[in-house]
Amino acid sequence: MWTTGRMSNAKSRLGLGTSLYFWALMDLISTVLSITPMPGAELETLFSDRPQPHLRSKRSWVWNQFFVLEEYTGTDPLYVGKLHSDMDRGDGSIKYILSGEGAGIVFTIDDTTGDIHAIQRLDREERAQYTLRAQALDRRTGRPMEPESEFIIKIQDINDNEPKFLDGPYIATVPEMSPVGTSVIQVTATDADDPTYGNSARVVYSILQGQPYFSVDSKTGVIRTALMNMDREAKEYYEVIIQAKDMGGQLGGLAGTTTVNITLSDVNDNPPRFPQKHYQMSVLESAPISSTVGRVFAKDLDEGINAEMKYTIVDGDGADAFDINTDPNFQVGIITVKKPLSFESKKSYTLKVEGANPHLEMRFLNLGPFQDTTTVHISVEDVDEPPVFEPGFYFVEVPEDVTIGTTIQIISAKDPDVSNNSIRYSIDRSSDPGRFFYIDITTGALMTARPLDREEFSWHNITILAMEMNNPSQVGSVVVTIKVLDVNDNAPEFPRFYEAFICENAKAGQLIQTVSAVDQDDPHNGQHFYYSLAPEAANNPNFTVRDNQDNTARILTRRSGFRQQEQSVFYLPILIADSGEPVLSSTGTLTIQVCSCSDDGHVTSCSPEAYMLPVSLSRGALIAILACIFVLLVLVLLILSMRRHRKQPYIIDDDENIHENIVRYDDEGGGEEDTEAFDIAAMWNPREAQAQAGAPKARQDMLPEIESLSRYVPQTCAVSSTVHSYVLAKLYEADMDLWAPPFDSLQTYMFEGDGSVAGSLSSLHSATSDSEQSFDFLTDWGPRFRKLAELYGASEGPAPVW
Repeated sequence: MWTTGRMSNAKSRLGLGTSLYFWALMDLISTVLSITPMPGAELETLFSDRPQPHLRSKRSWVWNQFFVLEEYTGTDPLYVGKLHSDMDRGDGSIKYILSGEGAGIVFTIDDTTGDIHAIQRLDREERAQYTLRAQALDRRTGRPMEPESEFIIKIQDINDNEPKFLDGPYIATVPEMSPVGTSVIQVTATDADDPTYGNSARVVYSILQGQPYFSVDSKTGVIRTALMNMDREAKEYYEVIIQAKDMGGQLGGLAGTTTVNITLSDVNDNPPRFPQKHYQMSVLESAPISSTVGRVFAKDLDEGINAEMKYTIVDGDGADAFDINTDPNFQVGIITVKKPLSFESKKSYTLKVEGANPHLEMRFLNLGPFQDTTTVHISVEDVDEPPVFEPGFYFVEVPEDVTIGTTIQIISAKDPDVSNNSIRYSIDRSSDPGRFFYIDITTGALMTARPLDREEFSWHNITILAMEMNNPSQVGSVVVTIKVLDVNDNAPEFPRFYEAFICENAKAGQLIQTVSAVDQDDPHNGQHFYYSLAPEAANNPNFTVRDNQDNTARILTRRSGFRQQEQSVFYLPILIADSGEPVLSSTGTLTIQVCSCSDDGHVTSCSPEAYMLPVSLSRGALIAILACIFVLLVLVLLILSMRRHRKQPYIIDDDENIHENIVRYDDEGGGEEDTEAFDIAAMWNPREAQAQAGAPKARQDMLPEIESLSRYVPQTCAVSSTVHSYVLAKLYEADMDLWAPPFDSLQTYMFEGDGSVAGSLSSLHSATSDSEQSFDFLTDWGPRFRKLAELYGASEGPAPVW
């Protein structure tokens, strides 16, 4: 039988069942009384007076548990216990063998005495128990003396580990102004010691730093607010140090600490306030819509969503002229232009702006009101603005047959400034590359300059420019949309060349061709065409035309018996008329070929038989005749060339020198009088001529009476629309003249205005009169007109007939 423990064989022998009960009872007592169970000899002494029960002898092992304290620091091996067999007589014949967890490394056994020792430092937190197996062998034979059995060595805990905060340091957030006792966060510390043995693992929490703002529950580790009305705007961050101590917080217990960083989150407890109660701003009257005028700011000590602002214009005379928006990034109110401004209409505006928090908390409404107002004064500054058109868009409908020079619209613009400068009009030529229109520079009368054709351009979008005379950089513009209305100016015609074929065996009334027409015009009621034979073919005995009343017509035969040898091709003129006003018509020709056909109507041949040459005229003879004709033509050309060269001498006569030729002209120049008659610089730069208008050069060849005529001529006069129309028509004729030279030339216009005190100088009326006109007055105009007076002053004989 085995015995275990720190005892001799003579003192105690415990059976398996008694041993289990005994050690289980010891564990229970040690747990309740928090005492260390005493293995081996200590237990034997404690229960030495207890009567021993009767032991059964079914097996020789005595099962037991060993206990050993952790963290042994001695130099000698730590004695754990003893194994002993009943067969051991103490003569060393029994050999004890230890195997299992830690055998030979952590634990050793004396093979003679059975004493077990720990040879390494034990730590319960690393391993709480070891399971070993023991065996007794005959030292001489090696035969097992006892059956092998297991036993356990438990490591007894001591308080050698302090509590630790495995999740620290902690970060927590709590709303500002929270009531006292509001839970912030729960911290937890763990102790690696045995929680089932004594108070080594019983932890108590306390606060070392963070009072009087926060407190901690000693048992649960829940941190709560301990001070009311904590204001984030006063202090936002708190560092709290929490301590956890084992042994129930008793003296001698181990402690650990952690840091809890607590941030007060913001609540809307601060109303917005404008630091300025009055703002002064200015804006140019030319500022475009949505441009920024200025910014206002209501300060809010809160942050995030609690500091969001909404700005509105609640009062003032500029509510309809300005708008305000909130910048979401900086929470400022941006005042912008809502509609066009005019310094001449209104020079200043006043706005009452309100800034309010859109997100409110009901429990802090007593701290309000959460809104504030300020006054904004806006001054409108004057700028030199470009001319403004009234209206801002023109739509004009013009018939395409309007005559050149017709005024189709009066364009009006004015200077919006107080100075009200004069306006000059022009057309942006990029919008009218075809130069179909012309505008009067002073009156703004828009006229046609070229014929309009709806079929070519049905719409015109031109840009009219208005420029200030005193400041040419100020230019306004307006778009004029011109719709060209259709008139019946295009006759219908065939869309393509029509060619038909007729068989020689065709019968009367047979359909030859169906024709249609197109018309470039676009009448409101749609197109309707009428077909008939042209007047010159009205009595045509061969063909007739039948109008289908659907803008098409049928061509039918009137007779039969067509012969290709008699006439192979017929040209039938067809008259096509439209339904417009006036009615326009055109004549189209249908080409009809007579063909030979088979009995079933299929065309076999449409060309007449070729003319056969006489048999007597061979091909060689024909070639010889053509060669003779060619030789005769060459001879004639050679003779003509020789005669032309004979007329020109090859040697120039020495007596004739081309450098001594004198060319006489029967015309007299004016000499210096021509150079002083006018300033030639005015033809190159009219502006320089105007600049020198203060000191004009007087003509030396004119009498004072003639010079005085300028006193009666008005200095500024508007050209009548009749003159404009006439000049534009003549200008178009000159542009369309294909024989006009490419250089500048003088165009003569037989049109004369009225109002001249000098009378008419035109010969329009005299050209149709049989009376003789007198030019005697030319003798009174000085030496400059002497030559004209001699030529036209006296007339002899009757007037010539042209």
